[in-house]
Amino acid sequence: MAAKPFASSADLGAKTETLDVLADGVYALTAEGDPNVGAIEGEDFLIAFEARATPVAARDWLRRLREHTDKPVRYLVLSHYHAVRVLGASAFDADAVITHETTRELIEERGREDWDSELGRMPRLFREPDSIPGLTRPDLTFTDGMRLDLGGDRGELILRYCGRGHTAGDLVAWLPRQKILFAGDLVEAEAALYTGDAFHTEWSTGTLDRVKEFGAETLVGGRGAVSRGRAAVDAAIEQTRSFLLGMREQVGAVHARGGTLKEAFDATHAALAPTFGAWPIFEHCLPFNVQRLWDELDGIEWPRIWTAGRDREVWAALQG
Repeated sequence: MAAKPFASSADLGAKTETLDVLADGVYALTAEGDPNVGAIEGEDFLIAFEARATPVAARDWLRRLREHTDKPVRYLVLSHYHAVRVLGASAFDADAVITHETTRELIEERGREDWDSELGRMPRLFREPDSIPGLTRPDLTFTDGMRLDLGGDRGELILRYCGRGHTAGDLVAWLPRQKILFAGDLVEAEAALYTGDAFHTEWSTGTLDRVKEFGAETLVGGRGAVSRGRAAVDAAIEQTRSFLLGMREQVGAVHARGGTLKEAFDATHAALAPTFGAWPIFEHCLPFNVQRLWDELDGIEWPRIWTAGRDREVWAALQG
């Protein structure tokens, strides 16, 4: 049997992008499992949520957004540090970039390595990578939460840290008046989870519980379609939890009996593929997910840094 192409290196086809107006002045752009982005209008400014992988890719999103509003971007909010979310930041010309404080630390610790890693894993997302001026660093950070007044009668946007999950520094953006939640990669709607930098137990328990407590009626996850209605929102959260619990069960069982990493990968693939296998980036993510969870079970609490070389080694051992 021929080896599977590395990660998403063979996924080169264009995706159909859909711009949804979720409420007055609230926008989301989805693209068949590619990373989602969004924007919220203030009285005389915009707050953008996520930045895409390059300034060129970000400008494509901004051109779509400019069909609806010409307000300048005051704040660019980044849910976490991964390259496909942050390296297009310069295109927004924002007054301030906002992240969680731990995301700032992660950018300094591993931002350059993550850039090289994700460029190799997902080259299609990095349109004109030479347009990236360098690492994206925040201007404003917080630890628990931050409130942004939208001005006039538009209410506020609440940024909140719900706990460690997809990374150590994920934030969510909550519009209480509209009951709309931008959840970043803490929740995916029928798209596979990437957990290579995750904290699986915390994410699948307290962190997702806190996300669910918002009672959102519309949810924009990190990938996948917008979830509309409380039932659909809760379903997306529980699908995410189910993926994590399935991984914990399978990898944990193999680890407990003294099996191998490859056995854990095979068992997890067999258990999850019937439900999740057709979802975007399932095959791409699973080797890195299993390796990280195995590390946690080995007592490696802080995620090891992914490099382009380590990516290839893990892929060859588990998915190649």
